[in-house]
Amino acid sequence: MSQTGKSTQIRAADARDIEFILSLVPRFVSCALPTSHRKRDVLAAIRAEIERALHDPRPGEHFFVAEAAGGQRTGFLHLQVQRDFLSAVRACHVSDLAVVEGHDGQGIGHALLEHARRWAKDHHCKLLTLSVFPGNARARALYDHAGFTPDLLRMAKPLR
Repeated sequence: MSQTGKSTQIRAADARDIEFILSLVPRFVSCALPTSHRKRDVLAAIRAEIERALHDPRPGEHFFVAEAAGGQRTGFLHLQVQRDFLSAVRACHVSDLAVVEGHDGQGIGHALLEHARRWAKDHHCKLLTLSVFPGNARARALYDHAGFTPDLLRMAKPLR
C-alpha cells in the first residue's frame, strides 16, 4: 500500500472492491459529452469494459483503490500497460480514474495520478497516457495541473 498524501492511501484492488468500482461508473458521464454520443450508450460501454477488466483482466491491466485514513474508499484507478502506437515505447495508460462524488477537490485524483506515475516508472514504462472527454473541465484541469499535454486529438463524425 502506498501513502500518497496526508490521509489518502492507494492499494491494489481485490474482489471486495468490484461493486465499489462499478458504483463509480456514472461519474464518467457526469460531464458534457460529445454530441455524437448518448449518455446511456457511453455509460453502458464504460461499465461493460470495466466489468470485463475486473472479471477477466488482460495481461498488463491493474486496478487500485484510494482509501481515506479510516479505510473509506474514495476513488479508483485502472491502468493498462501497452505499447504506445506512435512511439512504440512501453506505456502505461490510465484507462479509468474516478473519485467518489463529494470528495472532489480533496487531492484524491492527484494522489491516484501520482500513484500511476510512480507505478509506471517502477514497471519500466516510458510514457503515461490518458484520454478525457473535452467537456470534462474538472478532469482536464487536474490533468493539466499534473503535467499532461495533448498529443493526439481524436475527431469523429456521426454517419446518419
